[in-house]
Amino acid sequence: MNALWIAVALLGAYLIGSLSFAVIVSRVMGLADPRSYGSKNPGATNVLRSGNKAAALLTLAFDALKGYVPVLLVLIYGPRFGLGPSVAAFVGLAAFVGHLWPVFFRFRGGKGVATAAGVLMAINPWLGLATLLSFAIIVVFSRYASLASIVAAAFAPFYQALIWGVQPAFLAMVVMSLLLIWRHEGNIKKLLAGTENKIGQKPPPPGPLQNVDKAHGAHAHTHQHTKHKKGH
Repeated sequence: MNALWIAVALLGAYLIGSLSFAVIVSRVMGLADPRSYGSKNPGATNVLRSGNKAAALLTLAFDALKGYVPVLLVLIYGPRFGLGPSVAAFVGLAAFVGHLWPVFFRFRGGKGVATAAGVLMAINPWLGLATLLSFAIIVVFSRYASLASIVAAAFAPFYQALIWGVQPAFLAMVVMSLLLIWRHEGNIKKLLAGTENKIGQKPPPPGPLQNVDKAHGAHAHTHQHTKHKKGH
């Protein structure tokens, strides 16, 4: 019976994590799909590139909550079903995996930074705050959200082991951190090449005007090529 409740909790957390709020919020607010511009990552940082700060903040909040709430529910109500803190940590991992590979959005998910932060805040608020502080310090000095995310992900398990010990939840944190760093593989390459975008840089999202300009440019090129051939 305990195994059944564990399976239910893990599945429920994965389904909650599969709610891609970057896409949902953008649709509700009439914005372009975040998977179609910028980094094409359905996350708060990319939604911010749309120029709508409210949408970005809502995305950030809901992405964090979908990691926080499932863990908190297990911590509060889990003991009556035989579910302890270790299960709660893996429930958080399930929500994080849902964000990375959302079943409702053709498994095209984000990188999981906000969701991971929500999971850590629910498991141990002090650990969550220490990790967020590391993130903030790197952002302030570098303005690279990706670099801050990678550093924070690397330090979270280290903080856990150093301050609170290697508990069963530690394994879930290690897996989550490794997945988060792996999802930033493209950003790591750009950081090394010096081409990574900093916070505040806003590549224009694709729009009808851009498409018209592209079509006009293609038509002009074809027309010039035709004239060139006639001249010969």
